[in-house]
Amino acid sequence: MIISLTGASGNMGRETLKSIMKIDFVSKVKVLLLEERREIKLSKVWKKLYKDRIEFIWGTLNNEENCKKLIEGASYVLHLAAVIPPMADHYFDKANECNNLGTKVLVKAIEEANPQPKFIHISTVALYGHRNEKHPWGRVGDPLLPSVYDVYSITKLQGERAVLESKIKTFAVLRQSGMLHDNLLMDNISDGLLFHTCYNVPIEWSTAYDSGVLLKNIILRDVKNEVPHFWKRIYNIGGGASSRVTGFETFQEGFGIIGVTTESFMKPHWNATRNFHCLWYLDSHVLEDMFHFQSLSIHDFWQNILNKHKYFKLAKVIPASILSSLVVKPLLKDSNAPYRWVKDKDEGRVFAAFGNKEGSNSLSNKWEDFDIFCKNPEYNNRKDITKVTKDDYLDHGFDESKPIEELDIEDMIKAAEFRGGKLISTSMKKGDIYSPLEWENSEGDRFTLTPFSVLFGGHWEDIDKIAKAWNWDTLAKKNPFYAQQWYDSHSKDENYLYYFKDGKACYEEIK
Repeated sequence: MIISLTGASGNMGRETLKSIMKIDFVSKVKVLLLEERREIKLSKVWKKLYKDRIEFIWGTLNNEENCKKLIEGASYVLHLAAVIPPMADHYFDKANECNNLGTKVLVKAIEEANPQPKFIHISTVALYGHRNEKHPWGRVGDPLLPSVYDVYSITKLQGERAVLESKIKTFAVLRQSGMLHDNLLMDNISDGLLFHTCYNVPIEWSTAYDSGVLLKNIILRDVKNEVPHFWKRIYNIGGGASSRVTGFETFQEGFGIIGVTTESFMKPHWNATRNFHCLWYLDSHVLEDMFHFQSLSIHDFWQNILNKHKYFKLAKVIPASILSSLVVKPLLKDSNAPYRWVKDKDEGRVFAAFGNKEGSNSLSNKWEDFDIFCKNPEYNNRKDITKVTKDDYLDHGFDESKPIEELDIEDMIKAAEFRGGKLISTSMKKGDIYSPLEWENSEGDRFTLTPFSVLFGGHWEDIDKIAKAWNWDTLAKKNPFYAQQWYDSHSKDENYLYYFKDGKACYEEIK
């Protein structure tokens, strides 16, 4: 059996390659690599290790011939390639070429293949946009509200839409949560991205190792036809109960291995208070029940990092104030740091991140003045999935108790109305959720989507228009589906349009 893999040089990709190479009936893995120094070096290591079981296709994803060579003869295509933050925050074109355009080229190649390989597309939690303590729990089908100025998220949204609306017969979309990997600490002390993480944001982490095991287990079970119900669906990849924390606790765990606390290492006004992403998954157990891959808690992960990299123990002898001055404070000056946006009077980014023009200047620099969600006496009850109530669920705007085969055009009309729009198509075959219908949103924009993408994926809107500007303020005023989440962190008085012009973040008030 041949398996094709994109994104093999990434954190999840490297773990996936190691995992699927353990499958004895996999005769060859074909990987797409860029002709760059780091990836050339990796290819030499892999060639020595895997010999004829690995084949390299050199070039970019956004190339028809590269994609055709990559998938030729493959039984499965695992699409992990993505330009992620912080690179996506600085190189918009690269993010679009890989996450959006590259995915579309790959999809087209698979559509035209005969026979078609089975396709697994790795998407992202970032599609859901910002969450806080008001609605920390989420699931597949929730609104997709990519955070303002998040080029990574919007290009991944376009890529996922291309997969769902394609003619690929056998596919699955897996939305990866925040991912813990061996390079996490080092990757986050080189860019202001560190300060995008809100202290009160709910995060259900996964690990690169577990995600690689997941993809291996999918193949092992699928070849035995043990999970036929797996395909043509969307899933959330998470680590489960032991991986559900907040942004504050994430810093606490990570900094804890060098003997410091969040309070001693950081200040409350350094980080954004909204416009991030991540949530706790109500449905991360679905993949776990099928493929049994969750093995590491967030605490286990950090202890493994400490054991692997002994030099972190040396940092324990250095006072926290000195470490912070050497490692964290210099990042406040980085162009991707909210603190820097305030200093530069970058009003669009500041308002998006804080909800006011003063930004970090509006916040106290004392921890005792800051309301930390995880220190609330009710916090443990809130994150206990067995105590989740109907109030924790976002409404999807249709009768979810109905079997799929019973869904009809009346259900589509109801779903469209809940999204502030209407169904334009006048007929639908009962139970057919994969044939596209025409819809109209609250602004009169028309677009074509399958009922599956709308009801079970959370997709809505004219994707090309959304990709040009973030106008969630306007849309939420007429769209109850969005409003139930958007107003958890935004005022109903806000009415701004956010966009880029010549690479600069802009925003304007809509009168």
